[in-house]
Amino acid sequence: MSKVKDLNNLKECPTSYVLAINDTINVITGKWKIPILASLYFGKKRYSEMEKEIPKINPRMLSKELRDLEANGLVTRKVYDTVPVTIEYELTHSGKTFQKVIDVTLEWGLEHRKNVIGKK
Repeated sequence: MSKVKDLNNLKECPTSYVLAINDTINVITGKWKIPILASLYFGKKRYSEMEKEIPKINPRMLSKELRDLEANGLVTRKVYDTVPVTIEYELTHSGKTFQKVIDVTLEWGLEHRKNVIGKK
């Protein structure tokens, strides 16, 4: 059950809602964080796999965004003692709970693209 009160019955936005939204935006801000999370919803990935799956991301940005997501507890990085060293990234429990946001964002984006592209 949602912890958010029915927004239609509120006369003003509670400060706690504004703070929670700011927290979310601070964690996922940037062009690449949501695509990285979306990629990891399909399972553990190596760096090179994500680099291939996410068009136009450069290696430096992928590294930076993965570090940020790891620091915010959404992604874990596992290093395996192999030759050469194998590194895999996967979602944490917290990262997996973000699935609802990705799903809604995807639905909205598909509909928006259809409406915008359909008008051209």
